[in-house]
Formats: sequence, structure tokens, C-alpha cells
Amino acid sequence: MAVAAVSEAWPELELAERERRRELLLTGPGLDERVRAAGGRLPPRLFTLSLLHYLEPGALPLLSELAAADNCLRELSPDIANLASLKTLDLSNNQLSEIPAALADCPKLKEIHFKGNKLRDKRLEKMVHGCQTKSILEYLRVGGRGGGKGRAKAEGTEKEESRKKKREKKQKREGGEGEEELEAARRLLLRVLHVSENPAPLVVNVHPEVRDVRPFIVGAIVRGMYLEPGNALKRFLTAQTKLHEDLCEKRTAATIATHDLKAIRGPLLYGARPPQDLKIVPLGRREIKAKDLVRQLQLEAEEQRKQKKRQNVSGLHRYLHLLDGKDNYPCLVDADGDVISFPPITNSDKTKIKKTTTDLFLEVTSATSLQMCKDIMDALILKMAEINKYTLDNKEEGSLSDTEADTVSGQFLDPKTNESAEKGGNSPLVVEQVRVVDMEGSLKVVYPSKTDLDIAASHITVIR
Repeated sequence: MAVAAVSEAWPELELAERERRRELLLTGPGLDERVRAAGGRLPPRLFTLSLLHYLEPGALPLLSELAAADNCLRELSPDIANLASLKTLDLSNNQLSEIPAALADCPKLKEIHFKGNKLRDKRLEKMVHGCQTKSILEYLRVGGRGGGKGRAKAEGTEKEESRKKKREKKQKREGGEGEEELEAARRLLLRVLHVSENPAPLVVNVHPEVRDVRPFIVGAIVRGMYLEPGNALKRFLTAQTKLHEDLCEKRTAATIATHDLKAIRGPLLYGARPPQDLKIVPLGRREIKAKDLVRQLQLEAEEQRKQKKRQNVSGLHRYLHLLDGKDNYPCLVDADGDVISFPPITNSDKTKIKKTTTDLFLEVTSATSLQMCKDIMDALILKMAEINKYTLDNKEEGSLSDTEADTVSGQFLDPKTNESAEKGGNSPLVVEQVRVVDMEGSLKVVYPSKTDLDIAASHITVIR
């Protein structure tokens, strides 16, 4: 009876465990009453979710103790500051690299434990092993500069770091400044816009019917692409094709879809429909039912084989087998009720990318894993930054027509990869977080989180 009572009171925990989620958002009506009934604590079952990397608590004014030691948490949300009654926080032996400064805004916090985490701030890491809670909170409150009391143990380290910085500045003045400026100009800049900074964030709602079809989806918005001059659009579409061939393993592991953001009205719904009920306007074609589109592509594939006298086919025809045995087909639908994506086959003509497109909505879907979606989204955004930098640094005369763009994006041709040698310059792109939630509004995934776009490359700077 006790287990049943916990499952009933905390359904989001059961869902997170069943779907092996890496991120969990606790919010919604009645949450505070559940905490009150549990004596001001979260249920122990929360801390058995060994795959959990991100925990974001909602409005829990009565929560007094949060103990999540010995787990795999990689990120603690700044929303921790909303826990007005929190007195004890134990996140020791996790995988945290940062402690949010907002933790210092918890008014009643008296005891914190962060031992066993590999913090990037080495001084803070020493403090969590030897200093009192008050000293650590003071350090966080002043932005990690060590302006609070109780810092005697770390003062020697601080002075040494100060001397080291002075030596580095002197060396730069003596001859390294020019090289540093040149190196900075060569870097790719990506700025992440958190959902809390966005007045109208895009949300993707996931219907449970996709669970047995193609359950995983990740979304992101990228602003600031420059596709109009020369072959910029062709390079972008060719890069997408190459990712489909390599990382996506010919779309068997995952499928990418890119859309003109201006043509989309959210929120979006990711669901599944019977082939005879799913209608879409495919790239370069008229509106058609998915059932008829698949049949049409099958006939085209047969014609290709006859004409070329070989078994291999090109374009969309190569992916038809991925739908074999499916009673329902996955689809992404906008707020107007239009199907904008039919993975792994095609996008809608309504949201096709044009030369004038600057803001894009990106989606990656997979039947394999959520992490696969994230890894491929990382690779796609990095490639977009490289293409943007090259476009801004080089002027070209040729250009790709919208009709040609339809052909490339729709995969009716097999374009060859255009290898371009990137030169110097700076091409900042803004990457907006997109939340994927279930039909009750519980968070399934947010991209990019702090563990995403964690690119260890000297030529890339991610501003969060």
C-alpha cells in the first residue's frame, strides 16, 4: 500500500523511471501539498533515478530538506532559489561542475554538502571540503570572488592566482596581444538563450502514442543564419545530408529536420497518426496522405531500378523501409494543425528553408535514444556556426534557387559534400532553448542544457 501511495502522489517519478529520463522538472498544482504531506521532504524514490542529470524544482515553499547524494546529477537549476524553506541540501558525490550563485538566495539554508563533485572553480572545490556553509554562501553571493568572511584557508591560493594573472597580462603586453585578438576573431561564437530569458519560448508537446513508433525528439531554435549569398544555402543543405549519411547512419539512428521559424506557430505537437489520416505537403510536392506518398515513392523506386538496372535507389526512396510494419507514422504538427514534419521521410513545404531564412527551428528525432538526438543536434549547430562564419568571411557570386533548395532538402538528389576551407572572422549565432514536455506539462527534455554543446574545441566559444 505504501508503494502504491507514493506512485499515486508522485506520478512524475514513476514516469521518469519508466522512460529512463535524464532531466526532471517538479512543478504544477498540488506540489506544495505533497511536500507538506511528506514532512517537508521529497520522496526517497527521487534519488534512485540513477540516469538523472538535471533537476529543476518548481515552487516548493515548504521543502526544508533536499538530499540527492550519490547520484549522477550534472546540473543544478538556478531555480533552487525558489525553495524559501530549504534548510539542508546534500548533493555530495554527484557530477556537478558548477554551483549556481542563486543558491545563496535561499534565506533559511544552514547546511550544504557538495563533497565528491568535480567543480570547475578550484577554490570553491576546496571550500566545500573545509569551510562552513556560511562562508561558501558568501563566496557564491559575491559571484565567486571570495568577498565573504571565513576565507582564511583559501586566501593563499587566491593570492597565488592573482600573481599568476598579473604575469600572464604582462606577457600579453610584451607581444601576445595581436595574436590573441586574431585568435578571438577566428573563434565561433554560440550564445545560449535560456527559456527564462525568452518571453515566448517554443514548446513541443509529446503524445504518448509515439512511444512505440519513434519516441525521442529534441528541438532548438537558431537565430542569425546568413544563407542568401552565393552557395551558403546549398552548403547548409549539403551538410545536413552528410550528417544524415554519417552520424544519423542513413536516418536509421536519427533524422534531422530544419524549418523556417517564421512559418511556424507554436506550441508544437509530436504525435503519431494512421497513414490514411496523416496529410502533408512534402517539399516540392502537392498535399498528399502519408499512405499515398509512401506508395508513390515505392513506385518511383521501382522505376529507378528499371531505368538504372540496379537495386540501389537514391533520395527519399532509400528510407521507406524504416516505416515497415508501422501502424502509425510519426509527425510534428504546428498550432494551425498543419503537419510540418513526417520523420524519417520528409518536411513540409510550408516551413522549407529559403535563401532569406535567418531564424530556424531544428528537430532531431530517433527511435534509438535521447542522447543520440542531443549528440546529432550538437553536431548540426556546430556545423551551422562554421557555415555562417565562412559565408560572412567570403563573398561569392553564384547562388542556389529555391527550387534547387527543395530538391536538395527533399533528398531527391544526392549532392556531394562541399568542402570549404574556413578562414578568420566571427559568426555569432543565438541558440534558444526548446522544452519538450508530455501532455501533462511535465518536462521530458530541454535543449541545450548545460551538459549540451559542451564542445572541447579551442575555436568555439559557447556563451551561456
